[in-house]
Amino acid sequence: MARRGGFPGGGLPGNMNNLMKQAQRMQKQMEEKTKELEDKTWEASAGGGAVTVTVNGKKEVESVKIAQEVVDPDDVEMLEDLIVAATNEALRAMEDETSEVMGQITGGLSGIGGFPF
Repeated sequence: MARRGGFPGGGLPGNMNNLMKQAQRMQKQMEEKTKELEDKTWEASAGGGAVTVTVNGKKEVESVKIAQEVVDPDDVEMLEDLIVAATNEALRAMEDETSEVMGQITGGLSGIGGFPF
């Protein structure tokens, strides 16, 4: 009588075992790179350097530097726009590098198997 289901001998076949080992290596590499990226900072400026924003890999703003000459009480909207622009550019740079680094590890498996990038 033929057995149904499972693998002969009860273990994983060689290819499946290798795949599991590769997945575990990939997961470890991703964890290491994620930690490295969380500790890294990105900086971007707007208005020709009038506003500079620094963000980290945890998507947190670490600092905002504003040149004194752009602080105009009669034009607060311009300063707000410069802060938003610099912050968005710094976050975009962080996201781009994070995607590139993780893509190198996963070999383009983005979005497959529950990977969050």
